[in-house]
Amino acid sequence: MKIINYILFIAVLSSSLSCKKYVEIEDPKDQLATGTVFTTDATATAAMVGIYSDMNASNYQFANVLTSFTCAMAADEFVYASVLANFDEFKNNALTSGNGYVGLMWSSPYNFIYRSNAVIEGVSASGTLSPAVKNQLLGEAKFMRAFCHFYLVNFFGDVPLILNTDVIANSSKPRTPKAEVYAAIIQDLKDAKSLLVSAYPGNGERTRPNKTAATLLLSRVYLYTGDNALAEAESTDVIAATTQYSLLKNADSNNAAHMTKAFLKNSLEAVWQLQVVNTLGGRNTWEGNTLIPTGAPLYRLTKGSDGLESGFEAGDKRFSNWVGNYTTTAAPIVTHYYPFKYKVRLGPAGAAVTEYSMILRFAEAYLIRAEARVGLNRLSDAKDDLNVIRDRAGLAPLAVAATPAIAMAQVEQERRTELFSEWGHRWFDLKRWKSLSGDPSKSRADDILPKSKSSWKSTAVLFPIPIEAMRTNPNMIQNPGYN
Repeated sequence: MKIINYILFIAVLSSSLSCKKYVEIEDPKDQLATGTVFTTDATATAAMVGIYSDMNASNYQFANVLTSFTCAMAADEFVYASVLANFDEFKNNALTSGNGYVGLMWSSPYNFIYRSNAVIEGVSASGTLSPAVKNQLLGEAKFMRAFCHFYLVNFFGDVPLILNTDVIANSSKPRTPKAEVYAAIIQDLKDAKSLLVSAYPGNGERTRPNKTAATLLLSRVYLYTGDNALAEAESTDVIAATTQYSLLKNADSNNAAHMTKAFLKNSLEAVWQLQVVNTLGGRNTWEGNTLIPTGAPLYRLTKGSDGLESGFEAGDKRFSNWVGNYTTTAAPIVTHYYPFKYKVRLGPAGAAVTEYSMILRFAEAYLIRAEARVGLNRLSDAKDDLNVIRDRAGLAPLAVAATPAIAMAQVEQERRTELFSEWGHRWFDLKRWKSLSGDPSKSRADDILPKSKSSWKSTAVLFPIPIEAMRTNPNMIQNPGYN
């Protein structure tokens, strides 16, 4: 019980210190005793939004730079143009269980899961919260628990499914089969969808999940688990929310809906964002602060005929608007390209923040539905969804694909060029898609990654269980290829 109280104390303390902008509530500094956390709407809300604050409080964490960057390097999106042992292991798909970033990608989601469980238990037991706040917080906590389990299962495969705050029992829990973890994720997201409303809570910014966020993540989970009919249905629900969301499309350089503005805070493409807590020096997002160079970029799109640098069609506005470039001044003259979806490295001193970190984005709903429709052999409908994405990118519309295989190649192309450098999409796609070779034991990663990674092994599609988890849990079993 002491550790539960500690978790709740830290949640409220962190929110009172650093995330007051997330919700407009009075600072609960006089109500930090854990016994009162769930007696008022304000302190209960603070316990939940403290999680979001901590997710984005510092750089190179699971919930900002780390997931996007490590997965991009594990796939074929970009490389780190310097020597850093932890990054080199991802770039070469030669991870060790002692890699510090792998450790964070395990421990941070589980920390947020424990805190979400504490909120679920505390809110459920409370008899003093208003019904609307109670539903909202239960919905958010279940969404967050599902979100973290989703990333854990995609990083590591089978992982312990943690649904309560019983630390003693959970500390020795064995790995849960992936199918069972996914079933729990789906149930949490269905619950979240029923509990949450379409409006964004608190101050109305898109920094706390709403019903659409739960629906979009649920559609992704159904897609990943092969339920194309439900993936189509849920993504259609997201697309139907047209009054709140739209793709930002170029008209002229001053157009408020210009695609360069997709990653602004509360943009019409944002389904869920995180607000940076540390704005020291004019920082807006950790992604922009890290990716945008002051000289030669450290993070560079992969080169060569199979690299992302040459993966865009001619005239693709995603390349001209979302990719930056730097040309060296000394011989040999080389132009390097880097992700440039975020436009602010450091804003003017004292200026208001204009960008938030994007977690869930509206465009994904069209890509999910397109892929689901290919799986349902509805190739004309799939083409229509892909053409919505292509139209915004300034590309010619596709004709109906002659075969499902051709349609899937079109889906892969659009997902690669639309979602690059965002939250591991490319890495997860390569892992979950079957190899074109017909070998059922192989994935699309086995088709693609050996072209640029001479030491590629199929077992690299799963990250190793961190050494600390292996040391402290007697029932933990290491992933194949890392013993």
